[in-house]
Amino acid sequence: MVPASLEIPVSGHRFSSVVPAKVTGGNKDFELTNMDLAMKLHYIKGVYFFQSEAAQGLSVHDLKVPMFECLEHYYTVSGRIRRSETGRPFIKCNDGGVRIIEARCNQTVDEWLATARDKDHSLDHMLAYDQVLGPDLGFSPLAFVQFTWFECGGISVGLSWAHVLGDAFSASEFLNAWAQIMAEEQLSSKVNDRVLKSEFPAFVSGKPFSLKKVDPVGDRWITANDSRTVTHSFHITGKQLHHYMTDKISDFEIISAIIWQSMSKVRIDLGPKTVTICSNNRLVRGDELAAQPVNGMTLSTVKADFCVSKVEIAELAKLIADRKVPENGLIEDLLSGDEEKSDFIVYGANLTFVNLEGADLYGLQLKGLKPVFVNYMINGVGDEGTCLIVPSNEKDGGNGKIVTMTLPEDQIEKLKSILENDWNISN
Repeated sequence: MVPASLEIPVSGHRFSSVVPAKVTGGNKDFELTNMDLAMKLHYIKGVYFFQSEAAQGLSVHDLKVPMFECLEHYYTVSGRIRRSETGRPFIKCNDGGVRIIEARCNQTVDEWLATARDKDHSLDHMLAYDQVLGPDLGFSPLAFVQFTWFECGGISVGLSWAHVLGDAFSASEFLNAWAQIMAEEQLSSKVNDRVLKSEFPAFVSGKPFSLKKVDPVGDRWITANDSRTVTHSFHITGKQLHHYMTDKISDFEIISAIIWQSMSKVRIDLGPKTVTICSNNRLVRGDELAAQPVNGMTLSTVKADFCVSKVEIAELAKLIADRKVPENGLIEDLLSGDEEKSDFIVYGANLTFVNLEGADLYGLQLKGLKPVFVNYMINGVGDEGTCLIVPSNEKDGGNGKIVTMTLPEDQIEKLKSILENDWNISN
């Protein structure tokens, strides 16, 4: 008999595929931008939890059918990676489809979330498929959707999304579109009628600090770290944030400052002096494939020329707000030159803060009901770590946030201790 502590709570996985309901992309070649390729070694995972009322009467068939139509709109999502004669990757819009996974969990939704509150949400990765593109790139799906049924009749919807397709905003819009189709609603105009064009912040000379070059990966798009990384999530309430709120400093900047300072203490003032900020500023394409996902976040770096562990949090937050240096143009320039065929990471090249406050994560509804909890994670993170900041579902109308950290294992416990002792922030 397997001890309860070693029992795997999610099992019974069944795999199938869904393709567009009709021929869509016409086997066209979809060019990937340099920003897309800068993100190719990263993967986005989102998990949405619903109670039994939202899933009552729904079958796997009911959940899969709207995906056929959804892929008509998002046909690059059902494509496959190919390489041109020069070796540059692109997406072949061949209607290869996405992979659907059905699974069962031996816990209720409430039990799962209670365990997560007592420990952390590191087990949420079991509810979204661990995806890596390659080594057979031409046969690797770009997206997986996992439906996990809980003992109580509730369900989780887990998305695993290759970042080369688009950012977390695009990933959440894709799932929201699927849910709108299932509810027989008209898709929002931002999916169908977006006016897209490429716009980059003012050019800054030099090389980007937000990228880190890694050893060539070939056709298996993942890179190894020097140390084992783990993921930890915690909730910061609107009440905790209220003390620091001003008109000029956002919740994201306050939380980023708290984490940056705490990580400086973890590393005994050995850094980080430079951090990366990923914020939503859609850099979008102007062509007939305009409704497709996009890597549209602005990547900026912030440098501190003072001791981060000893400065006032408001001052550090103001530095983040006022001194960001956008680097998208630099990245485009770098990957258009001698480094065109090189491999890079963004998340974890520096300590990286990702602002998902504006993402409509709770816009995904089943039977008119919102999820009770949503968590997003990034895979393929480098040793410097990543911090995702997303809205929470505070029922009292508060403005709380879910913070999901991916860091080297030996730093997580130290960070948790500092957050609890200095800021009264715990699981």
